[in-house]
Amino acid sequence: MKFGYCVEAPIEWPDLLALAIELERNSRFDSLWIADSLVPNGPLDDPKLETWTALAAIAQATSRLRLGTLVSGNAFRHPALLAKIVTTIDHVSGGRITLGIGAGWPGQNRRFGIDFWPRRERLERLDEAIQVIKLLWTAEHPNFDGRYYQLHEPPYRPQNVQQPHPPILIGGGSDAALRVIAKYADLASPMVALPEAKSKVAAYCREIGRDPGEIRWTGGGSLFLHDDPQVKEQAIKVAVQQYGTSEEEVRKSLFGSVEEVRNGVQRQIDEGVDEIYVFQLSRVHIKSLLRFSEEVIPAFA
Repeated sequence: MKFGYCVEAPIEWPDLLALAIELERNSRFDSLWIADSLVPNGPLDDPKLETWTALAAIAQATSRLRLGTLVSGNAFRHPALLAKIVTTIDHVSGGRITLGIGAGWPGQNRRFGIDFWPRRERLERLDEAIQVIKLLWTAEHPNFDGRYYQLHEPPYRPQNVQQPHPPILIGGGSDAALRVIAKYADLASPMVALPEAKSKVAAYCREIGRDPGEIRWTGGGSLFLHDDPQVKEQAIKVAVQQYGTSEEEVRKSLFGSVEEVRNGVQRQIDEGVDEIYVFQLSRVHIKSLLRFSEEVIPAFA
């Protein structure tokens, strides 16, 4: 079982760098991820760094942690450019980068004037974008004539450090997104219940002749580790109010004492999760992460 931490809460660069170094040196976490958006996950005037640039800088400051995005929005970058970004960080990191990618979600990002396209087109573009990226990573001077993207025998050097290419994690929950997962994903981050996602993806894999066992499944959730039940209940109320989710959904996350959090991890493992990625809202709390590292992760080593 592998464990990762995803930076979801607003954070400034000095604090993000310190967090990465702390997790690299003093934790049992295997990976560090950053949510991809142009707006913060919180008040709009909070800080939000560009994801891939930050990961490139973190790659220079670390040597152990695997790095990645949860997940890179396809609407933000042309797939050929994204392929080059990932390849560059693959070299900077010495082969530690994972491409996490999804169709993209407009939300407050529309404030920047980016065209996110209708929902169906976003999913069609995601499918084509991954084809383009994989061709650039694996074929010599590829041609591709898609509805949305084209390649005209471009050169592509250097090749990736990781062969045949860096792992591809795909996030999504619609049937169209699950079909993309079945076709291309090395790892999957489902946005629907895991049993439903695994069942549908397995069926789609059978249609195209792929072994569904090739896909690793990720889980996790919001982490709030505290032994006082009253503090836990107050944190749940705050989460419901601030992020517009239901109390039931918050309680399904990793909230509570060490024992409760361990039980939450075990439930996900029993459902078939291969990797657990936790995040924190509304702020990064390193002490809590290190406690998770010391008192929860070893139970699943």
